[in-house]
Amino acid sequence: MNLTRGLDDGRAVRERRRGGPFGARAPVYAALDLGTNNCRLLIARRAGPSFRVIDAFSRIVRLGEGMGQESHLSEAAVARTLEALKVCAAKMRHRAVTHARGVATEACRRAVNGPSFLARVAAETGLELEVISPAEEARLAVTGCLPLLDPQIRYALLFDIGGGSTELIWLETVRAGEARMLASLSLPFGVVGFAERYGGRHVGREAYGAMVAEAGRQLEPFDVTHGISAALARGEVQMLGTSGTVTTIAGVHLRLARYDRAAVDGTYLSLEVIKGESERLGAMSFEERAAHPCIGHERADLVIAGLAILDAICRRWPIGKLRVADRGLREGILVGLMRARAGWA
Repeated sequence: MNLTRGLDDGRAVRERRRGGPFGARAPVYAALDLGTNNCRLLIARRAGPSFRVIDAFSRIVRLGEGMGQESHLSEAAVARTLEALKVCAAKMRHRAVTHARGVATEACRRAVNGPSFLARVAAETGLELEVISPAEEARLAVTGCLPLLDPQIRYALLFDIGGGSTELIWLETVRAGEARMLASLSLPFGVVGFAERYGGRHVGREAYGAMVAEAGRQLEPFDVTHGISAALARGEVQMLGTSGTVTTIAGVHLRLARYDRAAVDGTYLSLEVIKGESERLGAMSFEERAAHPCIGHERADLVIAGLAILDAICRRWPIGKLRVADRGLREGILVGLMRARAGWA
């Protein structure tokens, strides 16, 4: 699969047809990602070979809250999410968006009432969200992260620690801005599920160790099947992390007075830094984490679960350093929308 190519022809046609109601003005693109924990929107215009973001929105909605016990979206979670989606719809109208794609991931994939929720979203907000497969989620994430890959290193391991799942993607780099996806795996755990099962506000050493062990067990088959550790030993692997967990560690390490995407995106973290900052965050109380400008109250109970999953990844693949990506699925959607327009190389 060549990830420098755009969307498939059928999807490209559908997306172009969706884009016409605002007239023949310069195209404005929107990418909406509804995950288990977050609702995120990017609105952009084409700028040469890339794009320029003109508006953005992100809100923690916890759509998948409580789904560890039953595969059902709660009414409280639905209400929170609908309010966020109404903000997204208003922003898209205000910016006169001409081409848009909205996707939903793990929570909507698993929920038995997912279809009725999406019908309600369409009725109340006018937004049509597409539930995508883990493979499509991986493809979009890779497309969004391609500019951060080092073309001099043969392989790349990309991971995304999400709210309801953790994605692993094994890539072979071809040249600058081009890579082949060799394999991907969606693991059935993320920060929301782990925090609900093992605790989030106050996490003891035993609970933390249990999270690391559970995650580690599920990483092993992917490693063995694809020979990742062997390639790592030959110095042929780079690691890229795209998730709130790694961006949080980067923000904390950089001592940011407030979170700054421009400062975080593309930075490198050594395993020593990750270990040190993880220990510092783990020693904080819930109140201290909540007060940190790069964490906040809404994410303070999820941080330790994310650190445990990251710990398991770093133990399995001690690569020395990883690159932090504050980009991914939404950027991949934008690239796909723009490539679907004739004449954009």
